[in-house]
Amino acid sequence: MRMAVVGGGPGGLFASTLAKAGDPRRHVTVFERNRAEDTFGFGVVFSDATLEGIHAADPVLRSALAEHGVHWDPIEVRLRGERFLCHGNGMAAVERRTLLRLMQERAVEAGVEVRFSTEVDPEGLLAAGYDLVVAADGANSQLRDRFADAFSPATETATAKFIWLGTTYPFTSLTFVHERGPHGVFAVHGYPIGSGVSTFIVETDEQSWRAAGLDEFDVTQPPGPSDERSRAYLQELFAEQIGGHPLLVNNSRWGNFRTRRVQRWRHRVGDTAIALLGDAAHTAHFSVGSGTKMAMEDAAALVAALDEHPDDVDAALAAYETVRQPQVAKIQSSARPSLSWWEHFGRSHDSLPPWQFAYHFFTRSLPESKLRRRDDGFVTAVHGRWWQAHGAEPLDSPIEVAGRRRTGRSVVVSDGTAHLPGGPLPLLPRAAGDDRAWALAVGAPDTEEGLPAALEVLAKGVAAGAALVAVSGGTPLTRRLLCEAARLEHGAVSLLIEEVDHGRAEDVAVTAVLSGRTDLVGVPVKVAP
Repeated sequence: MRMAVVGGGPGGLFASTLAKAGDPRRHVTVFERNRAEDTFGFGVVFSDATLEGIHAADPVLRSALAEHGVHWDPIEVRLRGERFLCHGNGMAAVERRTLLRLMQERAVEAGVEVRFSTEVDPEGLLAAGYDLVVAADGANSQLRDRFADAFSPATETATAKFIWLGTTYPFTSLTFVHERGPHGVFAVHGYPIGSGVSTFIVETDEQSWRAAGLDEFDVTQPPGPSDERSRAYLQELFAEQIGGHPLLVNNSRWGNFRTRRVQRWRHRVGDTAIALLGDAAHTAHFSVGSGTKMAMEDAAALVAALDEHPDDVDAALAAYETVRQPQVAKIQSSARPSLSWWEHFGRSHDSLPPWQFAYHFFTRSLPESKLRRRDDGFVTAVHGRWWQAHGAEPLDSPIEVAGRRRTGRSVVVSDGTAHLPGGPLPLLPRAAGDDRAWALAVGAPDTEEGLPAALEVLAKGVAAGAALVAVSGGTPLTRRLLCEAARLEHGAVSLLIEEVDHGRAEDVAVTAVLSGRTDLVGVPVKVAP
């Protein structure tokens, strides 16, 4: 087999090394547009739970982490002078530059031909007679875009802004730092990567970004120059949090995260098969899915399929697609609510006490039951803080609705009515001249594109005097976002009507109430004729 790999990042290098080591008869060539010593970004991070398959395929990452990396267990959240640790999140990180150097050496050692500073033209590459071309050329893949009709790529652009920096401040674990400055809210993902350097990723909303005057750097210029004005602004903003340490730049500039998907991961042009790998096929927000980790997992699955079907490339690529597509879809599904958290964290930052904000953060893409398995002590402590504030467990706590004190946060919803303890509230607009309290029913949209219209209905209903906003339909994410808007932005009592099986209902309800995402949780019940 003659195999070409376009892109000399971790995914491309790992695929080429595994392919050559698995069958020395394969002729494997890597084409990388940059020089061997070029690298953008600072560090890459891996969770312990995801490393097993990569380690089993080849020891290069294990060696890099053992000899040059940093390992930790807790995740830390900092807000308004308080710090919260959640354990059970074993992770490791290493400098991207170090990892690339070791992977380059490992590829050459295995017999791979690596050509640096080499631009490739898709048409010329296909004419060269390769049996397989692996497109590992990143989120802006030329090969994927050249055959867009076959791969059917799609992109979703987040509203949050982010910039990738470094610092000499010695973070000891993955740490999330939140600050409200004079122009808005900013948050940091910081973690150590070795050699006295930590990664320092900053996220903010567009309004804060523009108010701070950070929108003047020309992001259309070629990679290389960094946004020095933003570096100086953020260094001052977070000076106390990082002990006055400097921020470092490396092609550091603001961007909007883009979630990429393709319908197909493989294509054939004449005698040459094409497979997509890593960011060329998919991206997931870095708060959940490490792009490097996902690309290396792709590489391991691709070469395993080639080894299983040594004489049938098409069968191998079909198997690769069958294995990896659902795995990546699951990661992207978890990443969306996490990414959404960064788009809206300003309202929870300002409205929730620090202990609840931390719980809100840790449950952004998982329920309490899973969080408790990671760190029972953290969850128990949060329940203790709730009890101090409310005198009961979350679902048993009293709340005032429509001027009446109600006991309990679970609500039966049937026949267009919320059956609250102490009396029902119809989920219908009140008639003209009717001064009785009423509840507004808002239908959540099936996609986030429909949220502006639903938010407008919500705002008008609260302004008209609705005592309760009940949200149903849509998706778990759109329901949650509407409830948060009702509660945290408009000061209304919110009722989240969930549609979950009985076994998960209490877990979902406790998580939603304790996190401050809603005040009440309802489950629809069919009324007998």
